[in-house]
Amino acid sequence: MHVYFSGIGGTAIGPLAMIAKQAGYEVSGSDKQDSQYIEYLRNKGLNNIHIGQSKEQIAKVHSEKPIDWFVYTSALPLENPDADELKFCTEQNIKTSKRDEFINQILTDKKLKLIAVAGTHGKTTTTAMLVWLFKELGQPLSYSVGAKISFGGMGAYKKLSEYFVYECDEFDRNFLAFKPYLSLISGVSWDHHEIFPTREDYQQAFKEFISQSKWTFLWQDDADYLGLNQADNVSIQDAANLQIQHINLRGKYNRLDGWLAILAVHEVTNTPIKKLIELMSKFPGLQRRMEEIVPGLYSDYAHTPEKIRGAMSVALEMAAHKNQNVVVVYEPLTNRRQHHMMDDYGNCFDGAKKVYWIPSYLAREDPKDRIIPPEELIMHLSDPSIAESLERDDKLIAVIEKHLKAGDMVVAMAGGGGDSLDEWVRKEFKA
Repeated sequence: MHVYFSGIGGTAIGPLAMIAKQAGYEVSGSDKQDSQYIEYLRNKGLNNIHIGQSKEQIAKVHSEKPIDWFVYTSALPLENPDADELKFCTEQNIKTSKRDEFINQILTDKKLKLIAVAGTHGKTTTTAMLVWLFKELGQPLSYSVGAKISFGGMGAYKKLSEYFVYECDEFDRNFLAFKPYLSLISGVSWDHHEIFPTREDYQQAFKEFISQSKWTFLWQDDADYLGLNQADNVSIQDAANLQIQHINLRGKYNRLDGWLAILAVHEVTNTPIKKLIELMSKFPGLQRRMEEIVPGLYSDYAHTPEKIRGAMSVALEMAAHKNQNVVVVYEPLTNRRQHHMMDDYGNCFDGAKKVYWIPSYLAREDPKDRIIPPEELIMHLSDPSIAESLERDDKLIAVIEKHLKAGDMVVAMAGGGGDSLDEWVRKEFKA
């Protein structure tokens, strides 16, 4: 079967393309722009990728080897319901679907049990931690994780695996397409407001997802937020559990994510908790989660107040170890999010010596929304005096260099993919 992946440079579609190739499918794909992820996929042997998404380009691929299934990112019809690739596939009677239908096909064909990681924040780290534990135990595993890891590819299919570990996101209600064997909820707070207009809509989607899962682990705070009680298929965890403190990882939220992963692996392998804690304490981390670009300069995927607090907890522990100050460069992910969450920033940067706030990374924006400038967003901090508005330019380069020279720990916090702050710092501060 020839499967064509549209938006193959995305952190969800890209790993799925790798899984498909390893599972024996013919794979091709496209993206609207080149990026580090496209380069990564090519280095992993996915060579039939082109930049641009015109009718002529997909027609050429189809003429060379007929496409059987067109898998597209959820963003495609939202950005352009008349996209050339979709129109071409409709005209040619090619099967089209979002990634969830294709994943369910793989689960069925390969007889895999789904371990799903869902939540507003912590999904990628928790998923990577699950992959790490399975690998350390020497157990074959198929998986998809939304970031680069040093101990495997972003996606993998293993012939002898019993489980498929999947970062199961809620965007476009993707996670509601699945009925997991085991689910982990890493943290819940209202997000993706264009999909879930109200907080209650968001909460209801998570409750529905949990009801579809055979077994779920989640934290007490999230259970309270969702209005859930302990049940036969719901295990509510206490964040004050003293065993969590034995996980030797920096950052409160890293330890909490690690505990969820430990519980899941213990459940399906019967490996003693003590051994899993020892293995988790050796977790090497993953890209864009406090990843050091050059000495003193780090990149982190934090782009919501909850994720920022998590990143700050890690950064402050790391900085205290070296007697450093923490300096943040922050690029919000999408302007549309800011209209809903700017009142939640509050004290999320507490502990930072300085915050340099740059314009939001724009993606899938509503043209009717006013672009909120950094100066206005800064005023929603508990202490606006710690923050300063800057552009991504030579002045910012000089500011970062000044702080690095002074021995500060500089953390670039940003979501986004191609042409984000993350890619910019990698380009401007090459090791």
